[in-house]
Amino acid sequence: MIYRFTCIVCPLGCAVEVEVENGKVVEVKGHTCPRGEEWAIQEVINPKRVVMSVVPVEDGALPTVSIKTAEPVPKEKISELMKFLSELRLKAPVKIGETVAEWNGVKIVATRGA
Repeated sequence: MIYRFTCIVCPLGCAVEVEVENGKVVEVKGHTCPRGEEWAIQEVINPKRVVMSVVPVEDGALPTVSIKTAEPVPKEKISELMKFLSELRLKAPVKIGETVAEWNGVKIVATRGA
């Protein structure tokens, strides 16, 4: 099977093709740099994303605060993470960069103060 991507590692946006046979990557074509090759392989084998959202804040200057995961999360776990975030409620004050929660060992960090 051949997977086709536009690489997002740098501004070049290379058209990368990854050929997979029996669950193993056999060839990667179209990348300009080694980082693009690594990204494309990961995207086929174990895709991950940094997840961003907002959560309610009690007694804050604003009703919500933006948050993100401190590291990428496997794509298949994102719905589970979003369920956790939908139940999360914070109490002011919240500082930018503060770890406000943890989910399965992944820190959830405030990207705005409240």
